[in-house]
Amino acid sequence: MKILVVEDDPIIQEGLRLALEQEGCDILSAESVSRAKQCLHENRDIDLCLLDIMLPDGTGYEVCTEIRAQGDIPVIFLTACDDEVHTVLALEQGGDDYITKPFRMRELMARIRAVLRRTGHHEENNTVRVGENEVNLRTGKIWRGKQEVLLTAMEYKLLLIFLNHRGQILSRGQLLHHIWDVAGDYVTDNTLTVYVKRLRAKLEPDGGEAVIETVRGRGYRMP
Repeated sequence: MKILVVEDDPIIQEGLRLALEQEGCDILSAESVSRAKQCLHENRDIDLCLLDIMLPDGTGYEVCTEIRAQGDIPVIFLTACDDEVHTVLALEQGGDDYITKPFRMRELMARIRAVLRRTGHHEENNTVRVGENEVNLRTGKIWRGKQEVLLTAMEYKLLLIFLNHRGQILSRGQLLHHIWDVAGDYVTDNTLTVYVKRLRAKLEPDGGEAVIETVRGRGYRMP
């Protein structure tokens, strides 16, 4: 799950980043309205935004307005004020929830999950990131930005094997043991090489971040 954190206090921002990354989230950080708008324009796959209200060049309300103009990304306001005026304003500006500083991470994560469920954006546990690709394990669809990545049945099966053993080195023998072709015949060593090559080409079309590493003399690993 990718979260945009808009917070001008560097200590709070870093604390949120570390805590949310431990929960498996991919974090984008912004310290101002202008930087937040830039992040929104450059990243179309943001799942949720945490917005501080008071920012150096404006307010989180402005960022929320920008978000609502682009789509329906859930928004949780982070506020140091718990008075009724700020609460009502945060919700009237399009916020889905708010939490008052200081807060506990357990409470924030509970709020995030509740908002995602309530707004219908509750597929975060079904989605994993592979390089620059988002893999939805429930639907079997893979997206690279707004472009869908189309895999054959065998390529997708190979991808799932790597995901189920992420971080581990898989020998060619182990891969051959797990994978069978569509007709039910055992896949040969040469065919496996072709499948790995095709999968890499589709998930790393521009030769960017490696999604499948070759470990010389030992096999393959998905970092």
